[in-house]
Formats: sequence, C-alpha cells, structure tokens
Amino acid sequence: MRLFLKIIGAFLATILLVVILLYLFNYDYILKGIQVIYLQGHNTAYIDDYPEFENRVIEADSSLTSSWPTHKNYNETKPTDKLTDLNNELGTVAFLIIKNDSIWYEDYAEDYELLSKTNSFSMAKSITVALLGKAIKDGYIKNLNQPVGDFFPEFNKGLQAKLTVGDLASMSSGLDWDEDYFNPFSQTARAYFGDDIRKEALNLKVVEEPGISFEYLSGNTILLGIVIEKATGKNLSNYLSESFWKPMGMEYDALWQLDSEENGMEKAYCCIASNARDFAHFGKLFKDNGKWNGQQLLDPDFVKKATNARFKDSQQYGYGFWLNDYKGKDIFYMRGILGQYVIVIPEDDLIIVRLGHDLIRREEGENHSKDFFIYIDETYKMLKNAS
Repeated sequence: MRLFLKIIGAFLATILLVVILLYLFNYDYILKGIQVIYLQGHNTAYIDDYPEFENRVIEADSSLTSSWPTHKNYNETKPTDKLTDLNNELGTVAFLIIKNDSIWYEDYAEDYELLSKTNSFSMAKSITVALLGKAIKDGYIKNLNQPVGDFFPEFNKGLQAKLTVGDLASMSSGLDWDEDYFNPFSQTARAYFGDDIRKEALNLKVVEEPGISFEYLSGNTILLGIVIEKATGKNLSNYLSESFWKPMGMEYDALWQLDSEENGMEKAYCCIASNARDFAHFGKLFKDNGKWNGQQLLDPDFVKKATNARFKDSQQYGYGFWLNDYKGKDIFYMRGILGQYVIVIPEDDLIIVRLGHDLIRREEGENHSKDFFIYIDETYKMLKNAS
C-alpha cells in the first residue's frame, strides 16, 4: 500500500511540475489544447470544436435573407458510387452542387443538417482577404501595396518596412512563422489555443525579402486581420456582418472563434463556424466579380487579382484563394485543413461545397489533395448522367 501511495504521489508531483514549467515558460496554452482535443477523444482539431472556445457572433439579417433557390432537377440524380464511397470514408457531413446559382444536389450525413455549424478552418483565410478587399473599397486601406508599417510601428524598419498588406494576402511576407500543425510548441498551436493572438503576430519578424515568393503561413492572415481591425476600427466579426453576411442575405448567424473572452481577437486565419449554404455565398460572390444582387460589394479588379496567381512559379495560389487549371478549366477555391472546400468553376457556373471530418493527405510536393480532384470528377459525372 505504501509503495502504491508513493507511486501515486510521484506521478502527481510530476504532473504538477510539468504544469508549473508550462506556466513558467509561457506554454500554458498546451493545457487548453489537452482539454479541448485529447480529453474530448480527438488527436487533432475537429469540426465541432467551436463551443470549446470563446466566439463572437457574425450577425445575419432575417429581413434580408436570400435563400438559395433549388434547381428544377434538385436531388433527382444519385451520387456516383465513387463519390458515395469517398464521402463515407472521409466523413463528409455536407455536400452541395450549385449549378447556375441553384442548388442542384444537396446531401447531409450523420446528425448534420442544413442548420448545422461546422468549423471552416482555413477557409476563413479567403473570407479575411475578402474583408481586405472591402476595406480597400471602403477607403480604410489604400491598396494592396500599403505598408503594414502604416498601421503598426513594429513594421517600420529594415525588411519590416517593405512588408505590404498584399504580401500578407498572397502568402509572400517572409515572416518567421512555424507552420506546424502537430508540434504543440509551434506558433500555429499557440495561435489556436493561446489567449493573445495580437501579441503573437506583432512580435513576428520579416526574415526574408517580402513580395518575392509564395510560402503558406497562417501568421500572414493573423497579421492581416489585425491590420484590418486597426484600419477599420471594428472587430472582424462586426465588419464581416455589415460587409457580407447581411448584404449577401446569409440565412443564419455564424460564429468566429476568439483568442480570449475579454477584448478577444478573431482567429483571422481560421475558425468561422457556419453551414454549407452560407459558405457557398462567397463562391458566388467571387464568381460574379464581387457583385451580389446588383450591388458591387467588391471591386472587380480586386476579385480578379485574388483569383489569379501572383507569382509565375506558384500558380497554385492567388490572394486568399487556391487555384488550379484541372482539365483545362480555371478553378479557384477555399479550403480548410480537414477537407473543407468551396470549389468554383466559373466557365460552367458551378460551385461545389464539401464539409467533413477528413481529407486525403497531400504527399510531399503536392499542392492539392487527391479528394479535391475526385469531388470535381464525380460532380461532372453526375451532371452528365442527368443529361
């Protein structure tokens, strides 16, 4: 019995020591990660984790609701066997095909439905870049070439002074950010579970010439969000609500995860909880060159820049959007880490939305996941079968 008590005592003492060290070295956010992820039975972030964090409401306006019309052939065509198998394998919870601005096919799985909110993860980067475009249109920010140093003196010297808001939006900042999703000591983990995302971003240093080459860093979008917040004098959720959520007639309020309760900052790189139909609105907005129901919400030139590659040697990315010319079709899309997609194929007036638990992991050197291509191929097979 004494031996057992000694073992228990040593174990508890070790746990206490680890906790003390985490607080002493400013890694206490790891405890939040353990609570949110591992104690909930997961080993990474998951689509329903938003209730574990503070959130700010992105308000819709019920008087302006603009529901998607359903196509005359709504859900008449069954999914292909390959699409069904893939959706089952990867845990797809929502799959939409929008053709000619009408919902042609729609399916939900598990306990999810039209109203269900799930985490967008990095699809939020595209939305934050849309907010940049709106801030430029509204006159809060001059243009894509405006220096970040105009808003924060921390970026007024040396390489820091060369950094522009366009560099942040196009992932070409040269910032010293560690884009590691599985290392608990990485900046990405601290941004997800920590409580001061502003401090994290404003302490970043430009270590390579900005505006030269593409490197995907979540820190870029975090800093961009802070710039937009400073330029507009509004929190990102409220600015998103007045700029897009209400004017585009979103059907439901959404939530944007914050880093803390008091004076919390939105995780600009991540974590808007909404539904498939409302996410699809952003695909339509950019497909239609920034116009919604006759109202020009974004400058068409900004939309064109966002959905075209900035760098010749990085054709996979524009400003906030991923790009591909699969089978000769120009495609742009929003994506999240667990296979969240809003895929837009303008020449065919086609939008594909997929939300779910997982994706086919990219191998080294791959810019796009294999499931991305399968969703496109099987959608076209469904459309062909219907005709």
